[in-house]
Amino acid sequence: MLPPKPLAPRKGRGAVSNVQGRYEVNGREDFDDGWVHDDDEESGPAAFKTHVTDEHAKTILSRNASPDIPFNVSLNPYRGCEHGCIYCFARPTHSYLGLSPGLDFESRLFAKVNAPELLRRELAKPAYVPESIALGVNTDAYQPCERQFGITRRVLEVLNECEHPVGLITKSSLIERDIDIIGAMAARRQACASITITTLDPEISRTLEPRAAAPARRLRTIRRLTDAGIPVSVSVAPIIPFVTEPEIEKVLEAAHDAGAIGAHYVVLRLPWEVNPLFQEWLQAHFPDRAQRVMNRVREMRGGKDYDSDFSMRMHGEGVWADLIRQRFSKTVERLGMGSNGSRFAKLDFSRFRKPLVVPPAPGKKGGNIAGQLDLF
Repeated sequence: MLPPKPLAPRKGRGAVSNVQGRYEVNGREDFDDGWVHDDDEESGPAAFKTHVTDEHAKTILSRNASPDIPFNVSLNPYRGCEHGCIYCFARPTHSYLGLSPGLDFESRLFAKVNAPELLRRELAKPAYVPESIALGVNTDAYQPCERQFGITRRVLEVLNECEHPVGLITKSSLIERDIDIIGAMAARRQACASITITTLDPEISRTLEPRAAAPARRLRTIRRLTDAGIPVSVSVAPIIPFVTEPEIEKVLEAAHDAGAIGAHYVVLRLPWEVNPLFQEWLQAHFPDRAQRVMNRVREMRGGKDYDSDFSMRMHGEGVWADLIRQRFSKTVERLGMGSNGSRFAKLDFSRFRKPLVVPPAPGKKGGNIAGQLDLF
């Protein structure tokens, strides 16, 4: 058996392999069986097509008690994300489906087609207490398949109808489609948005987050949202030493010039399968600095590739982590930008009203009027 050849990137994909998920029973190992010809290598690895499967979810709101996250409730209309960001902390969740957090995560997607109905039923519960919902956390709510399914827009329609606060997090320009809804909610202090900008370099962005909007396009999105009266913050995440780290100040300045009024950052996180996937990406795209990058990551993680402790997982520890914090804080202060997390706290949920029409639970016929009991 010949030794495996170095992994090569696939055009339009972030991961360079389908690394085995930690819950898979059968192991996999790459090897060269001799059937690959030179002309095949020139054309690059085979393309991975995107497949989206309808999913009828049982629940739609996720709750967390993490002290380092500025929201307690989130809603994700999709599983997996075609943007293909190699650093995505949500990649390991595909392991629960028996799929790979690698190429499967960005090509085998699931659309929660009943999300709006589930949300209506959740908001109609007598014990429901409103608080800001973060829309699009684990996977981007405005990834390409949203153009076809429109689940995010229908979720926003429910929240707008109920005057329920929402914070949107995305790196897609598709959010501009929903300015009519988000703008109306923002006028009532019930909506804000955060646009992620990792780098201003289109070449780096094309490999780091291959199917997300280009950096210049995201800046225009900030401007369009701001002009519509929607408060926008910029998420400088993740900060990758020697890759995106040199641009911290430039990203903040560009976002501020585009209209962003808040900012926050996260240093590179490598939980579970994200670690080997990111290191494969480094070897494929930045082999000359791969070791330097990982050495610096470990320096900010107490000598480990990753530390999940709440007190340091977002920003790291040590001299380099402190230097990044100072650079970020001083630039934000100089530009007069505020904290991104405070945006959620300032949203108004005092006008919340339960939905008038509630779809029936599975197995029941007809719908209910909120606050009215079933007769049968």
